[in-house]
Amino acid sequence: MKMIWGLWLLCLAGTLRAVHAGPLRKTGKTENTAAPHEEVNVLMFGVIQLSESFNYVYETTEAKIAKISQTLRRHEGALQKLGRETEQAAEVEQQIKEVIHLLQAQMAKQQAQTETTKDRLASIEREEVELKTKVKKLEMYLNTKMSIKDLQERAEEQSNTLKSLQYLTQFQKENIETQNEKLSKLQKMSEALT
Repeated sequence: MKMIWGLWLLCLAGTLRAVHAGPLRKTGKTENTAAPHEEVNVLMFGVIQLSESFNYVYETTEAKIAKISQTLRRHEGALQKLGRETEQAAEVEQQIKEVIHLLQAQMAKQQAQTETTKDRLASIEREEVELKTKVKKLEMYLNTKMSIKDLQERAEEQSNTLKSLQYLTQFQKENIETQNEKLSKLQKMSEALT
């Protein structure tokens, strides 16, 4: 752009020299020879002012373009950063969905295990009741048929069996409580993520 202005000014100066160097009309009056010289000076002054105005416009335009370019680069950087943050947010959202899915699967599995354990416990408790009933019947039978020593041995065996069943029942209850606690924690984690 500066080169174009320089060429334009060079052409203009050449034209002015040609006007200035051209032959003057001889009219016989000295006032007429002074007038074209003053006109050339005025014209040259106007050309200089015009070139300075063009130069100022060029420089201010160039500064504005540079400022706009800088602003565009800054906005472009902000848009790229926003794009990266959006991609990261989408990845995090996908990971959260996967974790929730896993937690839900674990909760379903834990609930199934809890139900199975409850059924087992109920079955053991029924067996315990049946066994107690049998022990009572046996005791009644033994009272009538067996000696006291035999009766004590049988009662001791039955007592040991009952203790084993009670231990197993207690173990199953603790297992259900543990599974219920795990299930509660999984539900809390799932609620916190959603």
